[in-house]
Amino acid sequence: MALFDSHAHYFDARFASEECPGGVDRLLDTLTAMGDIGGIVNVGTDIPSSHAAIAQAKRYPAMYAAAGIHPSDAQRYPDMASELTKLETLLQHAKENKIVALGEIGLDYHYPETDKKFQAEYLDAQLALAVRYDMPVIIHDREAHGDCFDAICRHPGVFGVFHSYSGSAEMAQDLIRRGFYISFSGTITFKNATKIAAVAASLPHDRVLIETDCPYLAPHPFRGHLNHSGLMTHTAEKLGELWGVGYEAAAELTMQNAKRLFRLGRDL
Repeated sequence: MALFDSHAHYFDARFASEECPGGVDRLLDTLTAMGDIGGIVNVGTDIPSSHAAIAQAKRYPAMYAAAGIHPSDAQRYPDMASELTKLETLLQHAKENKIVALGEIGLDYHYPETDKKFQAEYLDAQLALAVRYDMPVIIHDREAHGDCFDAICRHPGVFGVFHSYSGSAEMAQDLIRRGFYISFSGTITFKNATKIAAVAASLPHDRVLIETDCPYLAPHPFRGHLNHSGLMTHTAEKLGELWGVGYEAAAELTMQNAKRLFRLGRDL
């Protein structure tokens, strides 16, 4: 049963390191040839990485791209107008660039030097672009649950997915009512992640995605190692266990959910 990895970063430098013998191209050739991975969204975090994600996606029929400016990357680009112009140029050619979402965007309050106001301005501007282009967004929310939710509420019509979800079940239900999907990474397999596993278990099966966020967040028993789409079987197994439906049903449900959100046909 094929899996859909709704959030990956195959342009990351770790895939060019000794952690990835043979390099990223060899890894992706192997993963796609096996047939276990039915789809991947390769997610940019700034304009250069969005271009890299697009270039990789064009090499593989089952890979798609997302373009956006991550909240932590935003602070490296103080000329917001210039960056947004570059982003909009990519969105204007979404089909030829295989872009299926605007992301990864959001808020990240983990680090003390965070400029919350500047992050919020970048997020609002990109949410407005998503509404204008009728494109799903991929939201990064790290220790900023309330402000992320408020930003969504400021932009009626915006829809998409909160990736590697870490919020409450109540917030997830509110997001689903507003047209969002919720995605879970390998964190739901961690032995100390009982809270987020309980959230995953509580959600409607037609609004959940799975992801790697690779090269990060490898599932148990590979926690701390280089993550890739081939390890996502552990995440699907855990979700199937939490739902009481088994691995194959969880894989099929999350595949169909991803195809629905990203508006993909049967060409995976």
